[in-house]
Amino acid sequence: MTQKSTEKSLILGGARSGKSRLAEQWASQWQQTEAGRQVVYIATSEPVDAALDERVALHRARRPDHWQLVEEPLALSQALRRHSTDHHCLLVDCLTLWLTNLLILEDEQRLRRELAALNEVLLTLPGPVLMVSNETGLGVVPMGELTRRYVDEAGLLHQQLAQQCDNVLFCVAGLSHVLKGRGI
Repeated sequence: MTQKSTEKSLILGGARSGKSRLAEQWASQWQQTEAGRQVVYIATSEPVDAALDERVALHRARRPDHWQLVEEPLALSQALRRHSTDHHCLLVDCLTLWLTNLLILEDEQRLRRELAALNEVLLTLPGPVLMVSNETGLGVVPMGELTRRYVDEAGLLHQQLAQQCDNVLFCVAGLSHVLKGRGI
């Protein structure tokens, strides 16, 4: 793999589509081809129930022990800025959990600040960034107001990030499809 040291990539897909595994494979390949480089895994989930705890445990078991773990459920742009160097590959998993955490706060100003900060900081980061997110807009329009807002906000976020990213991939059934740039 000949990944440029500043590439930004967005990996979208549904639940259990293989998007996290793809991002992890991409980060591992980057680390192998860029001697002395480290992967920083930025986890955005918060422990809310046993099912999510189980998903977190599966992800944790799959990750190499030598990857640095940063848990940041809200201030994502700050975590990206703090940990980004040209010697680090940042892997963010996942943007929609981060968005959910912000929506649950019911603080419109904080939501707007954090979304703007992510869009502003992304292109200034010196190293590669892999971002994983759930594509939720492929089904029926949700009936509930909060769920509808979540789908709308996620869709807008994905559009903004896709414009900035070098690579955008969509995962279905463990297969990735290149929407922009290149794949793994």
